[in-house]
Amino acid sequence: MLSALTQTGHASAPASAAAAASDEILLSRIARGDAVAMRALVARHQTRVYRWILRFVRDAALAEDVLNEVFLDVWRQAASFAGRSSVATWVLAIARFKALTAARKRIDVQLDEDGAASIPDPADNAEKVLEREDERKLLRSGLAALSREHREVLDLVYYHGKSIKDVAEVVGIPEATVKTRMFYARKKLAELIKTAA
Repeated sequence: MLSALTQTGHASAPASAAAAASDEILLSRIARGDAVAMRALVARHQTRVYRWILRFVRDAALAEDVLNEVFLDVWRQAASFAGRSSVATWVLAIARFKALTAARKRIDVQLDEDGAASIPDPADNAEKVLEREDERKLLRSGLAALSREHREVLDLVYYHGKSIKDVAEVVGIPEATVKTRMFYARKKLAELIKTAA
């Protein structure tokens, strides 16, 4: 069921409070065994979650397998969702754990922003993609030069729109550490981009 869903749906993570509330409603329905609600949740989040996983595992087939495991866990653990964070943050935390576990099994694992960034976002049209390509190349090269810890917090904040609190929960570190990493990551990234430009 999940494999077919991951190939067809392509909605992005919710950006509004209404969408977050909608996610909670879907999750409560999933906890009661509603497969239609599960398909809706997968369709809404799978593209961003897949990209997030791909950055860790650098292998499209493995990322697809991990994605299926993530949503299988969501299906199984829906009733245990405590609501301390948004559903999107909870799903990303599950994905991070699964991706790190899969990455540890591979000796040659490194984050791959180039591969993940090349996955088309259905919200972008061709004109927007072309306009931003040069900026993205410069940014990707700068991001690639950062440490994994710095890339991770920047990715969650800027690409996934997560708050400092959410990032702390996903990564499993104190909020103060997230703020420190953000400060140094932005500073280093600005230096790298200035040097490359």
